[in-house]
Amino acid sequence: MLPLNPWEHQSAVKALYAKCVEWVCKKHDITRMELDILLFLANNPCFDTASDMISVRYLSKSQVSSSIKTLEAEGYIRKEFTADNRKTAHLKLCEGSSNIIKDGRAAQEEFVAVMFQDIPEEDINIMKKCNAHMLKNIYHYLKEEAE
Repeated sequence: MLPLNPWEHQSAVKALYAKCVEWVCKKHDITRMELDILLFLANNPCFDTASDMISVRYLSKSQVSSSIKTLEAEGYIRKEFTADNRKTAHLKLCEGSSNIIKDGRAAQEEFVAVMFQDIPEEDINIMKKCNAHMLKNIYHYLKEEAE
């Protein structure tokens, strides 16, 4: 048993993030899922499909689908298709989403600032290294289980 189980505090981390981004959703009259999609696209340009969001962030397929429809209708995103694949929609941010993304990134910066307040840079770097290693272990395990 670990002397400290960081996953016991996962709900507190999620609650802090929700509190940090709440004002953005209210200001722009969007749902949390819609904000998450816009920020995902802005922060991860190499992942630009609904499938990417679902597999990388483990989001609900139905929620992603309905949120994409709303974001498209509001003019925040558009779908693009490649000439060789008319099936897969690549999601692109529209100019109208720029203020939402700006505010969303500010909220994310606040979240990080609160999380890492008074923690020395050296400790943060150790934590990043450990987290990367744990994530590698998790993905390796999940891949083996799927085979």
